[in-house]
Amino acid sequence: MDMKINWGTGLVIGMILFIGFILFMVITMSTDEKYSYDLVTEEYYKKELAYQEEIDAEENLSDFSEKITGTKVANGWQISFPEEIETSKVEGTVFLYRPSNKQLDFDLPIELSGSNLLIPDERLLDGRWNITIDWKYDSKKYLYKASISY
Repeated sequence: MDMKINWGTGLVIGMILFIGFILFMVITMSTDEKYSYDLVTEEYYKKELAYQEEIDAEENLSDFSEKITGTKVANGWQISFPEEIETSKVEGTVFLYRPSNKQLDFDLPIELSGSNLLIPDERLLDGRWNITIDWKYDSKKYLYKASISY
């Protein structure tokens, strides 16, 4: 007996195979640990708290009557802290981030002479830099961020 499959039967068989394949993929993807991707970080609340601390530290800069300013000088980039600060009580780090080349990123401990901090010219290439100063003064945290073109 010779069995022929007409186009209607072929179409139904094709659709059943396709639906079976899709169901197989859905079940595999939802049960296999290898395909498990969580888009929310595990430490979501810790990250949120850290971000809030950063915002608070930036807002703390308004405690001072003067703003922190940065200017290009002959031997580098000079950051001027408010005059009212007792420099011996300042501790922290200056982080310089180069958006175009992360190998040039570096950080320095804060070392003030007077109320100024100098980032030496030999550490800075011409171009854009992001400066972040993370510091403590009288046990209060402060954060200063700026983008500069050197």
